[in-house]
Amino acid sequence: MATGLIKNAYIVSPGYEFDGGAIVIEDGKIKKVLQPGTPLPSNTDWVYDAEGRMVMPGFIDVHTHGAAGVDVCDAEDPTAIEKIAEAKLKEGCTSWCPTTLTLPEETLAQALKNVADYRKNEKYSKVLGVHLEGPFINPACCGAQNPAYLRKPDIEEVKRLHAITPVCQVSYAPEAEVGNGPKFARDCLEMGIVPSAGHTKCSYTEFKATYAAGLRHLTHFCNQMTPLHHRDIGLVGAGLLLDDLRAEMICDKIHLCPDMIDLAFNTKDIESILLITDSMRASHMPDGPSSLGGLDVIVENGAARLASNGALAGSILRMNVALKNVHEVTGFPLNVLVKTTSYNQALEHGLEDTLGCIEPGYTADIVVLDDDFEVKAVFVDGQKRL
Repeated sequence: MATGLIKNAYIVSPGYEFDGGAIVIEDGKIKKVLQPGTPLPSNTDWVYDAEGRMVMPGFIDVHTHGAAGVDVCDAEDPTAIEKIAEAKLKEGCTSWCPTTLTLPEETLAQALKNVADYRKNEKYSKVLGVHLEGPFINPACCGAQNPAYLRKPDIEEVKRLHAITPVCQVSYAPEAEVGNGPKFARDCLEMGIVPSAGHTKCSYTEFKATYAAGLRHLTHFCNQMTPLHHRDIGLVGAGLLLDDLRAEMICDKIHLCPDMIDLAFNTKDIESILLITDSMRASHMPDGPSSLGGLDVIVENGAARLASNGALAGSILRMNVALKNVHEVTGFPLNVLVKTTSYNQALEHGLEDTLGCIEPGYTADIVVLDDDFEVKAVFVDGQKRL
């Protein structure tokens, strides 16, 4: 069995952090976490010197559409998924969920076939599962989704796509078809898929029926959902009120202003917050023209917006920058915030015993960051891939 050692590490894991630590890796798993001063093994196959940098669980991005000039839904480009996976690795993601758009089923099917092909030989970041964002959304809340391809929630379509490669999350509008919102959530849960409310005008009263059916996830919290109001708290109010309702947050300081980030982190249970990027093809690219789902986009000053109406069109955020932003805004300890970059995502998908912690027995998915949160190294299954 191959063994390795990461030494001189400032180790950050949910619930603890300390300087001068070391991690012993064996056969892709964490074998030991060594305290400062503990003698280091001398017979490992490789040694990586972290030089005092932060060493934490590899990030998991459950909502990302693209990067490096390509999109998950570039169905005719068989190299797109690999290019995105390589870009995600550069921002510290060891796992990610390729996220689709509101497009015809045949386009989605081909995109998922491309994901399935990449999973046969995952050279970079690993695919946790596919996130279907749309096409079952409210036409009044399309955002940057293409309204030409909207349709009602259809679990049979989800089953057909799931048969190509596993779907792990579906974002939809619970009110999209009267009475079907709760049933669709239950159907997803029976398949082991996380149902999520997104791109929705669902009132809090309407939402409670779907919540009772088991829905516990909000897609890009605050964006394209009913806002907080004193006569109906909407889904923003639901996210703040219900601790077990998990909220994705795009912490680029554009989709959510710093005060909203601070409010959410000081209101919600930390284990109910998931940092995401919602990145599109312009991520890891210079500013200028781009596209999303066939719609023209302009990227300028860190924001991606539709050329037609200025609506936000995903982001160019990177996960390491999201963590840096939240740390600067909230001042929370890193051993608390690190839950939002990987452990909470693993918990929601039933992987909390294998991913998201630096503990013996966990998969050796690890990211190394400098003091400015720049990624310096990434290990996937105990192998250095960056």
